[in-house]
Amino acid sequence: MLLTERLSNARFRLVHGNNLVYNTCWEDPRLDRVALDLRPDDTVLVITSAGCNALDYALAGPRHVHAVDMNPRQNALLDLKLAGIRELEFAEFFDLFGRGRVAGFDGMYRNRLRPALPDASRAFWDKHLDFFDGRGARDSFYFRGTTGLLAYLVKLYVDRVPRLRESLDSLLAAESLAAQQTLYFGGVRERFWRGFVRWLIGQDAVLSLLGVPRPQREQVERHYGGGIADFVIDCLDAVFAHLPLHDNYFWRVYLRGEYSPGCCPEYLKESNFNRLRDGLAERVSTHTATVEGFLRSTPIPISRFVLLDHMDWLSTHARPALAAEWQAIVDNAAPGARAIWRSGGMTVGFVDPIEVSLAGTRHRIGELLQYQHHLARELHAKDRVHTYGSFYIADLAIA
Repeated sequence: MLLTERLSNARFRLVHGNNLVYNTCWEDPRLDRVALDLRPDDTVLVITSAGCNALDYALAGPRHVHAVDMNPRQNALLDLKLAGIRELEFAEFFDLFGRGRVAGFDGMYRNRLRPALPDASRAFWDKHLDFFDGRGARDSFYFRGTTGLLAYLVKLYVDRVPRLRESLDSLLAAESLAAQQTLYFGGVRERFWRGFVRWLIGQDAVLSLLGVPRPQREQVERHYGGGIADFVIDCLDAVFAHLPLHDNYFWRVYLRGEYSPGCCPEYLKESNFNRLRDGLAERVSTHTATVEGFLRSTPIPISRFVLLDHMDWLSTHARPALAAEWQAIVDNAAPGARAIWRSGGMTVGFVDPIEVSLAGTRHRIGELLQYQHHLARELHAKDRVHTYGSFYIADLAIA
């Protein structure tokens, strides 16, 4: 392994091993709900990330959602959301997770939220009350964590260098694609993508803040002629000029540091908050473990697996762990199970060759997967995040 690659991987592990990385989920649950086709008897495993999508799936009414993550800080965030659903009124909850700040958060936390948290999550939040107190330059929770730090730096750049704040606000408020295209190609794009910014988004240190490991970058560059910088620019061209922005809460929160009542995740809408509070939130639990570790520790069959994009990293640096994970998935899959995942690459060739045992016989995992390619392509084109190269939906043909 080259020294530069070793340094990049060490930097990525340092970032992910010591920080809250994701302060909001970066996968579109509107697509996931269609792909998963959730039903009342489904039991879901999802990699936690920021927990937004675990709550979104719970709103579809499956039997249970198991949120699993190696990073205990990500589970601490979902635990705080669950505590807020139980203990706060909706307006308070929206201030906390919609606006990312609460005046007097210290008192709210110590008197109402802290007693409702598990010990490990309590220990984390005891040290990070400043994330929500609204003080300082990074005055929103959505400017915290490593992705939030990058969002804050982008905010500084937008406000002080090309001075695009007013134009971006107009872009987010545009009522049609035609209006978006006029604003974006009429000055925003050219003024934002100056040479230094284009260079910056190609640096591994910046990509690490976004949770993008070098192997994922390399997968993009194998299939994308212009490299990672052109891939990102083309993705944002699609987001701001070819997809409606009026309900694109993913980009709104990072450009403005907060959601709006009309543009936010489903769990931040009052009617859904009330449904979660009335019992659906009790169907969500957090688990600090690897996917394999959780599956090996539970006897519960899983019918829906939401694997995000973590296999991109495993495929390069932990192939035995990836094979062990798929063996655990096969061992724990309920009849009719379905898995979905994303990749930074345009195509994924590392899943199908993995060998697993089923009923005493060795199989390539590709022999056991029935891909829903047409549905995946149809949904991927509508992805409001639009930063992944490909999307996969696969049924496990396991009796």
